[in-house]
Amino acid sequence: MTAIDPGAPVLVTGGSGYIASWIVRYLLEDGYGVRATVRDPDKPRGLEHLHALDREHPGKLTLHRADLLEPGSFTAAMDGCQLVIHTASPFLLGTVKDPERQLVRPALEGTRNVLSAVDQTPSVTRVVLTSSVVAIYGDNADMTGKACFTEADWNTTSTVDHQPYSYSKTVAERAAWATQEAQQRWDLVTIHPSLVLGPSLTTASVSGSMTTMEHFVDNSMALGAPALKMGIVDVRDVARAHIVAGFTPAAHGRYVANSEIVSMLGIGEVLRARFGSRLSFPTRELPKLLIKLVAPAAGLTRSFVDRNVGWPLCLDSARTRTELGVEFRPARESVVEQFQQMIDDGL
Repeated sequence: MTAIDPGAPVLVTGGSGYIASWIVRYLLEDGYGVRATVRDPDKPRGLEHLHALDREHPGKLTLHRADLLEPGSFTAAMDGCQLVIHTASPFLLGTVKDPERQLVRPALEGTRNVLSAVDQTPSVTRVVLTSSVVAIYGDNADMTGKACFTEADWNTTSTVDHQPYSYSKTVAERAAWATQEAQQRWDLVTIHPSLVLGPSLTTASVSGSMTTMEHFVDNSMALGAPALKMGIVDVRDVARAHIVAGFTPAAHGRYVANSEIVSMLGIGEVLRARFGSRLSFPTRELPKLLIKLVAPAAGLTRSFVDRNVGWPLCLDSARTRTELGVEFRPARESVVEQFQQMIDDGL
């Protein structure tokens, strides 16, 4: 049981990110003081939404310079905080030229650097870490023999060469639990979102969520979609889950954040129902053999197709609903609002 003083500031790492921006906004609206770390607080573009939140909540938000790969850079901002919400980590899908450098190292070393600062900061009593469902499973084929994935499962099939993003999230979370278990002052709660969709507070945040939605714009699925199922959760619900986990004394362990399982074709059907027929919205699923044939040209590996296309998927978020009281928006709402924002932003 860990009770957080509501008068103490909350540290949010990667404060300008897609999920973190909503966490910052909700914390401020709930009356908390927030310290948000960013790589460069003085950069002229990309932080406008945080400056706007500062103006709306004067004296409640401060920005602090910190870098995932710079040891000690989080210590000053953390001093006096009881709750640390660590969201900063790269999210890249598709072709990654150097996964060790672009994904694994920032995720692993960044987590270690943040938690090293936690170890050195006596005021901190709880860390909420943004993990992912990909730290629970690597491929849909991992469902073999299971009814559903739960927080008790761990990804054991991803490597730096196969599903490197999933691998990076897995090794980072394992390192976090190892660090937490080596001491007794602070506890750890991890949040595991599926594919996060929904409106962004800034157009400056680049993520794999946007990459996924761009497939419904670039005509890459004009002839049809792969029979690929994925979990979807709204960014606003993910942000709320972090905050509730931070301030619920009995919160512990891992929490899956997922609204629904949806196929690529299903997303296309949602978009067609709201925005009308477009060539970029798929109307059928293509044979797996054809998808496998063209996979390299689409930035996918054939092993990814083998282990994900045509497989079922189930993610159990019951613990998040019951213990944290988080109710998830329907997936169609998140899909429609994100696509509408893409239109409004000229993307």
